[in-house]
Amino acid sequence: MPVFREGSATLFEMHGSQFHAYANPTRGSQELSAWRLNVPPNQAGAAHRVSKEEVFLVLSGMMTVTIDGEPVDVSAGDVVLVHAGSELRIDSGLTGCRAWVTTSSGIEVVTVDGARIIPPWTN
Repeated sequence: MPVFREGSATLFEMHGSQFHAYANPTRGSQELSAWRLNVPPNQAGAAHRVSKEEVFLVLSGMMTVTIDGEPVDVSAGDVVLVHAGSELRIDSGLTGCRAWVTTSSGIEVVTVDGARIIPPWTN
């Protein structure tokens, strides 16, 4: 039975945030990728369009999630569903935030400047 212990995640950093990858195809998952997102205080996120759905469970702190230009403040215990094709941006509050994120493996994101990225924490 695959069990991923705290501290066993592979760490990636991008746009000032940390992505702690737990489940993905490299680690044995067949369909899903899941990671813990740590966003430092007062971090302005990078807007990007996602090719697959993502689900965010806010673990601690507060963040402003903007989906297709519509911002909403969320905090610990809130869940955000981002539909495929949506433009997403995450900005943290004064204390920063942590979230658990799950999506289908193979997700691709496109930044506002047109760059295409396959996030390495999803492989």
